[in-house]
Amino acid sequence: MDEKWLVGVDLGGTTIKMAFINHYGEIIHKWEIPTDISAQGKNIPTDIAKAIDRKLAEIGQVKSKLAAIGIGAPGPVNSANGSIYVAVNLGWNNFPLQDRLEMETSLPVVVDNDANIAAIGEMWKGAGEGAKDLLCVTLGTGVGGGVIANGEIVHGVNGAAGEIGHVTSVPEGGAPCNCGKTGCLETVASATGVVRLAMAALEKTETSGILREAYKENRTITAKMIFDAAKEKDELALTVVNELAFHLGLALANLANGLNPEKIVIGGGVSKAGDTLLTPLKEQFKRFAFPRVAEGAELTIATLGNDAGVIGGAWLAKEKMIQA
Repeated sequence: MDEKWLVGVDLGGTTIKMAFINHYGEIIHKWEIPTDISAQGKNIPTDIAKAIDRKLAEIGQVKSKLAAIGIGAPGPVNSANGSIYVAVNLGWNNFPLQDRLEMETSLPVVVDNDANIAAIGEMWKGAGEGAKDLLCVTLGTGVGGGVIANGEIVHGVNGAAGEIGHVTSVPEGGAPCNCGKTGCLETVASATGVVRLAMAALEKTETSGILREAYKENRTITAKMIFDAAKEKDELALTVVNELAFHLGLALANLANGLNPEKIVIGGGVSKAGDTLLTPLKEQFKRFAFPRVAEGAELTIATLGNDAGVIGGAWLAKEKMIQA
């Protein structure tokens, strides 16, 4: 009998990434569709089901070729029934994602948080391959995270484990965060956070250089501009990157002191800065981590990029089939 495929789905606020993946974690076909957030996101399960059927027809395959679906969604997940407690950007409140998607596709479905499935993807086929204990942090528009202990995602008592972006990084006088707190790691280590740091540095100092000239020319700053300038040893940009590395290194060291991970995987758009970020980050991590914890942990850049979520989703689907 032909090997069945797994379906990995990574549900984001603007796009839904999907892939057919074999049991070895190899992508057979991948594609994406826009996320329809109208009507409180109620059309999303139907859109996913239709997209799967269209892709099967396009490649000349039948539904029986598929074994199960693993999907990552934003927000905390009720692991008992696969519902989403709340996903503000999608308009969801206690949304029964697993039930709706199983009804629409007639396939078994397993649901987890989007940052968790990215962490699983990196553990299975990416930078964390071979590690059973790892932290995964995604630095994008926000800061997401996943904690894996002994090969299992840590969910916590009500699905909110791994909220690395909301570790308090600036105890006093920090910027307000979307979660309602102030000084969260997300306010300084996300793409928007590092831009905030750069704007503050531009206002506080008169330091000239590449970054200031880029701001004068464009009347705006992006994370890419900051890291590009840092690569050219621009003084102001290096100050900003070092400040980011301080906050992120402190937060990751404190988490690692409690978890003793083998690998800490840095993903998301900001991670494209590579060694420009990783080198000062390692210095700050080593500064704040318990020496034996620092000795055991390898900090590394994620390797799967946008495929991490769909590959992690496929792993969830595979595990569901094994346990069935």
